[in-house]
Amino acid sequence: MPEVIFNGPAGRLEGRYSHAKTKNAPLALILHPNPEYGGTMNNKITYMMHQAFATRGFSTLRFNFRGVGRSQGLFDNGEGELSDAASALDWMQELNPNAPFVWIAGFSFGAWIGMQLLMRRPEIEGFISISPPANTEDFTFLAPCPTSGLIVQGGRDDVVAEQSVADLVERLYQQKGIRIDYRVIEEANHFFHGHTDTLIDYLHDHLNQMNVGRAIAPGQQESVAA
Repeated sequence: MPEVIFNGPAGRLEGRYSHAKTKNAPLALILHPNPEYGGTMNNKITYMMHQAFATRGFSTLRFNFRGVGRSQGLFDNGEGELSDAASALDWMQELNPNAPFVWIAGFSFGAWIGMQLLMRRPEIEGFISISPPANTEDFTFLAPCPTSGLIVQGGRDDVVAEQSVADLVERLYQQKGIRIDYRVIEEANHFFHGHTDTLIDYLHDHLNQMNVGRAIAPGQQESVAA
């Protein structure tokens, strides 16, 4: 995955970008967990989601939020990071002006940022949210949630309480016109140790059901060079 540097609101941002082999491919933007707790674009789940979208034929970008790795700036408690994500999407769209739609995927803090971005960008057609921090962050902005998506949670997560995510999903279920595919991996902790393959299988199964990108059978995703 080639390294890229692009301009963000607080300076240069560092990313890894995989360009699809097919013309006018859809876009996927992948967001990493909280930098204050060591989150980077090289987080295992972030990397695996990037790999999954790339193997399905998406042009895919993951990047470091401000102040992480070679990205300039300082952590901004979510507001600045949302602006970083918007800049990353702008960069991909400038490179791919005929892309038909966008999906966004995030893990933990990245899921919170991603769901805020989808409220602001109508070209985002769907989302993948892994362990959205519903017990610590405000998700009332999803009123209504503009698009359907997948939420995956660990049943033994001691960082994000499963009940808080279930309550969020219940509120979203009450909205008309969208479908939330909620899946709990009962034995998984916050980082899905020992369960990342199941997590990625769920991602592919959801995208297969949504008929998005090239279909990948569970356990059959191809490798993408790091």
